[in-house]
Amino acid sequence: MKIRSAEFIKSCVALDQCPKAVCPEIALLGRSNVGKSSALNCLLNRKGLAKVGKVPGKTQMINFFHVELADSQVRQLHFVDLPGYGYAKVPQSVRQAWGPMIETYLTSRHTLCGVVVFIDIRRVERSDEELLHWLKTLPYAMIVVATKLDKISTGKRREHLDRIRKGLSLLPHTELLPFSSYTQEGRAEVLCAIKNLIVANI
Repeated sequence: MKIRSAEFIKSCVALDQCPKAVCPEIALLGRSNVGKSSALNCLLNRKGLAKVGKVPGKTQMINFFHVELADSQVRQLHFVDLPGYGYAKVPQSVRQAWGPMIETYLTSRHTLCGVVVFIDIRRVERSDEELLHWLKTLPYAMIVVATKLDKISTGKRREHLDRIRKGLSLLPHTELLPFSSYTQEGRAEVLCAIKNLIVANI
């Protein structure tokens, strides 16, 4: 899947503020310090498109990105960056608002084709387990991307991936893809998996 162009559209705090549902959408979810914004910039090959904060929890709204593709099957799509979860320094009132906002989007957006969940390859947190347990109840295909691959030695990668698959009780058909925003390793594989999600739903 070749990216032709990518641009930020808008940020929303409610479903009625979202852009018109005119093309396939892929939702992006992940813990606040998992490197989701860096991963999005890497996937879209646009440094700085998604704001990367030194303090986790930068994404506090639903952020829409429009992507044009050089592909005969999929011409355009929206990447939808959802608020990161599990960061204690975000005010409690804000964190409480995220849950309903994310749930409403995931259960109401008819152009949603699938969900990409970003997990730190070094460890699975309780919040990751809870999110995956809930996502399995939704009628969407899911890809799990294990970020920060460059932090793990080559010889330990399989061990960490196996630990994630077991810790999250992933079904055999759920793709678990290692990825590094720093080295771009795994970028092509993640984009290919995302395209497959979309093609299966159009």
